[in-house]
Amino acid sequence: MKNLIPIFLLISAVIFAQNQRFIYEYKFQSDSTNAESAKTEMMFLDVTPQSSRYYSYDTYKQDSIRYADFEKQIRTTGAMKVVTTTVQKGFVRYSVSKTYPDFKTYLHTRVGPDTYKVFDQTPMNWKIENEKQKIGEFDAQKATTFYQGRKWTAWFAPEIPLQDGPYKFQGLPGLIVKVYNDNQTHVMELKAVKKNDNPVDFTKGSLTFSNKEMEVDYKTFAKLYKENRNDPGKSMRQMMSSGQIRDVRDANGNPLDMAKMVRDMERNAVERNKKDNNQIDLSLLK
Repeated sequence: MKNLIPIFLLISAVIFAQNQRFIYEYKFQSDSTNAESAKTEMMFLDVTPQSSRYYSYDTYKQDSIRYADFEKQIRTTGAMKVVTTTVQKGFVRYSVSKTYPDFKTYLHTRVGPDTYKVFDQTPMNWKIENEKQKIGEFDAQKATTFYQGRKWTAWFAPEIPLQDGPYKFQGLPGLIVKVYNDNQTHVMELKAVKKNDNPVDFTKGSLTFSNKEMEVDYKTFAKLYKENRNDPGKSMRQMMSSGQIRDVRDANGNPLDMAKMVRDMERNAVERNKKDNNQIDLSLLK
């Protein structure tokens, strides 16, 4: 990553009048029963004077390429081919945006084929502790909260006058430079900062961060999420019966057996869900 600014230099409020990118290392374990399921993803928190966005840049880049390819297929052939790849770039498929100065928080994610903008107004009631610790180059202070089914510990840097942090975390008197849950199966830590001269345009060019989002509150989203886990083929069957999905072909142009696709999808989803049991918002599984 070029043009990185040493993070210990960011001690002035002046710098936050500009676009900044805070780069976090996110270590997480998708299967709570299997330590080998641990993964690491570099996440970006892009900050402007009006808002912030937290996302996986690898996911954004990969989805943008796929989106452009799908659009080209539809324009030239009128049909969409299903292209598979063995290369997985980006495990984190959601993003989080916050507006300033009110810090309204939105989760941008998918359930089945649909993309949602989820307004989460769950209070984040922090308890600020006296304990302090050096996190990277910063003198950080400890705070704890119970949020979406988990107890979290955060370390914030008062010298960085930004009440934001990775994921949905915000509301402390300084940037959150590290945050983790009790058993540390989700750990986010600030690793670098750079000036963001080329902000990402989230209104186009990506499947994950589509501008065709349905806005719902968190309670509605949780209901949809649980329904999809219990019946992962429901949305596909509805789209087939309504005629929304018709001529789907593979990479060689051969028509696909839609009924078999649904059966395979359901079987794969059931197996995947067994191993995907440690969501960052644990409340979604209760």
